[in-house]
Amino acid sequence: MIFGSKRVKPLKVQDLSDIEALQREDRPILIDFWQQGCQPCRTMDGIVTELAEEFGETAHVVKINVGRVPDAVGAFAIKSTPTFVVLGRNVKQAKKKRQRGEKPPTGMTQRWRGTGLIQKDVLARVLETNGATRES
Repeated sequence: MIFGSKRVKPLKVQDLSDIEALQREDRPILIDFWQQGCQPCRTMDGIVTELAEEFGETAHVVKINVGRVPDAVGAFAIKSTPTFVVLGRNVKQAKKKRQRGEKPPTGMTQRWRGTGLIQKDVLARVLETNGATRES
């Protein structure tokens, strides 16, 4: 670790409008839905922090406490924690629509979803397939 370097941490979202603001940027978003007292959530916390550091400015890594942001439960149909969702642009679909002369879709869509303990390399691969790159 280089002294004086700034550590990137996951963003803590307090309102769904924060996610909408992040979607305007052209970066994939990894959302970690967690809750207080959930042991698997605590286990995944370190992995999510590592991903935030590794992907830095090429992806948004976000944590949402479902107890404090109840709107998120309904909006993303969260049934259990931890649940991970990756939002990104469908690059292939946009390219095909442009080729046919149609207007490409705007905004981000859910590109991947997983629940429970998930290996770090799986989450990293999903971010990379949606356009993020490791900064290390």
